[in-house]
Amino acid sequence: MTEAIYPGTFDPITHGHTDLVQRASRLFDRVVVGVAGSTWKQTTFTLEERVALVRVALHGIERVEVRPFDGLLVEAARALGTTVILRGLRAVSDFEYELQMASMNRRLVPEVDTLFLTPAEHYGFLSASLVREIAALGGDVGPFVHPAVASALVAKLQC
Repeated sequence: MTEAIYPGTFDPITHGHTDLVQRASRLFDRVVVGVAGSTWKQTTFTLEERVALVRVALHGIERVEVRPFDGLLVEAARALGTTVILRGLRAVSDFEYELQMASMNRRLVPEVDTLFLTPAEHYGFLSASLVREIAALGGDVGPFVHPAVASALVAKLQC
């Protein structure tokens, strides 16, 4: 059985993330979407809110499980028994950081490999930070996120 973990803060989950999960679900027997609890990022949503929104956005995609995790990603992968970390690359600018992280993760836990997928071309520009900024400024994020995520962003950022 081949399994992968797709980690992130998912603050919020976007259609770009969902696209990667859908495609990964065709490549792996199980995809665990790992929602990072311990992060250096200041998140808009709490861990519990992010997990709930990810579950809503991914509802109906077979062989996908959503789990929060704390600590090192490679330790979460090891605890799950998976040897594949799935990461998305939107642009060349993502590659340098992701390569560095993949190399460090491999150094920490050599039996865990990183696999990179690119999103569909029409999501290549999309990032959670851009979606948050659009929502905070009153823009329509509907084309970029699940309707429940759009509602949650409006409620959280336009108070």
